[in-house]
Amino acid sequence: MAGFVQIIQFKTSKFDEMMKVIDKFRAETEGKRTTSRAMTCKDRDNPGQYLTIVEFPSYEAAMKNNDLPETANVAEAMQKLSDGPPTFYNLDLERVEEG
Repeated sequence: MAGFVQIIQFKTSKFDEMMKVIDKFRAETEGKRTTSRAMTCKDRDNPGQYLTIVEFPSYEAAMKNNDLPETANVAEAMQKLSDGPPTFYNLDLERVEEG
């Protein structure tokens, strides 16, 4: 099964500002980014902590997305809005179950 998932765990007290940065990134990379789906989740047990789960069709597609200049720009902008460094998890997809 092909597929690659990246999870980015971060803390921020400026969530709304961060989402505006993401919206700008999405507009700037329309037709260029290689993501299949992205979800941002709030940790109910840890205030101010969030996880973004990004799905790609393959590791190669994720690396192509990583090489976009806009990706470096959004990462830098998000770092400025974060309360500390993010933690990245790079995962090869092994199994998916729906429903």
